[in-house]
Amino acid sequence: MDFLDKYCTFKPFTSDILSLCNKFDCNNEDLNDFFTNDCVNYSSELMGKTYCFTLDSNPSDVVCIFTISNDSIKTHLLPNSIKNRINRKIPNQKRLNSYPAALIGRLGVGKSYQKKGVGKELMNFIKSWFINPNNKTGCRYLVVDSYNEKKPIDYYTKNGFQFLFKDEKDEKKYTGFKRCEPLKTRLMYFDLIVLRN
Repeated sequence: MDFLDKYCTFKPFTSDILSLCNKFDCNNEDLNDFFTNDCVNYSSELMGKTYCFTLDSNPSDVVCIFTISNDSIKTHLLPNSIKNRINRKIPNQKRLNSYPAALIGRLGVGKSYQKKGVGKELMNFIKSWFINPNNKTGCRYLVVDSYNEKKPIDYYTKNGFQFLFKDEKDEKKYTGFKRCEPLKTRLMYFDLIVLRN
């Protein structure tokens, strides 16, 4: 991490920070709306916690922001091929029907900071956060419900995430979506254990 580490401050995104900061804009109306109108209530309902990096030289400028919450990968609900792929990486004596995960519920980089490596730095920060020995929870995986669009899928793929299901047909089947409806999001995961080796 260079830019975020040298020029920004990491903090929880609270109602006080929201009231002091410029309106966040990451070129995605859904994300902008969530971070402007919903994330503080989301946190107060204990559904997820939002964090941000603000610019040191202008603390009212939110460089990037993300919401994280608890989740799991429930292997007993997956097709056998995917279940086997995930279980193969877990020692036999530790295999479960559900593995702890952290859900990246929302993530955005301010439009002034896009295409400058900030998104990769942010993802590296999140990954390192969960493998830190002082982390307060066990977490084997990061999961995300990525927008089913090229740009976000490319972002997560470049950061080492894989699709949980091999294709949209399987994902619809195992998640209960109607076959005729297009998937607005795709489930992706990252196995944090690769960073511990």
